[in-house]
Amino acid sequence: MANEPQSEKPRLLVVEDDPALAQALALALSRRGFHVCQSTNGKSALERATCERFAAIVLDLTLPEMDGVDVLRAIRLHGTRTPIIVLTARGAVGDRVQGLRLGADDYLSKPFDLDELEARVHALLRRGGNTTSVRRQFGALRIDEAASVCYANDEALELSAREFAMLATLIEKPAHAVTRERLWDKVFGDGREAQPDAIEVVAYRLRKKISGLGVELVALRGVGYLIREKRAV
Repeated sequence: MANEPQSEKPRLLVVEDDPALAQALALALSRRGFHVCQSTNGKSALERATCERFAAIVLDLTLPEMDGVDVLRAIRLHGTRTPIIVLTARGAVGDRVQGLRLGADDYLSKPFDLDELEARVHALLRRGGNTTSVRRQFGALRIDEAASVCYANDEALELSAREFAMLATLIEKPAHAVTRERLWDKVFGDGREAQPDAIEVVAYRLRKKISGLGVELVALRGVGYLIREKRAV
């Protein structure tokens, strides 16, 4: 059977000035079924983003010739609504928040897992570029589904794509049980294989990250999980 034509693959624009990382991203994403185009500086990225059609853009914020934040701002001012994932240095919460406010759809902290990047790109493609935010509030937690970000007291939480998917699903109905099957569909809906206990691993990591925020993640044996206000001891 002939190989799938590149024109039928989702076109991604990867904007990264580090040659080694850019090459690794292009190779990995190409193997995962994307047609990858590249830019190594802000000016060329802006020109391509506003003149060509892409399914999504992966944008590093630290770029030569034109800063990634300025590129993002200019893309949105131009009226281009292509979904954008920004890449940021680990711990740079201010940069991520600024990027999201300027119109980014998601963010990923360096260093990151390529499987997670792929999952986030697929999540944006499933939304079809719809950037209308759906927000849910529970206690100190606020979910922005369009941006795939959870805020705790207005500070962005460091959550993986799967941790965010679990939390967003649980917050749909606080204090109500969500079955393991539904959570599995939401958390591992990208179709990639996972170990049978993977849902417990995600729940364990999420529980640690929301500890101290006045809410708790409760496991219900034989049923699933729920999130509720933390009870006084």
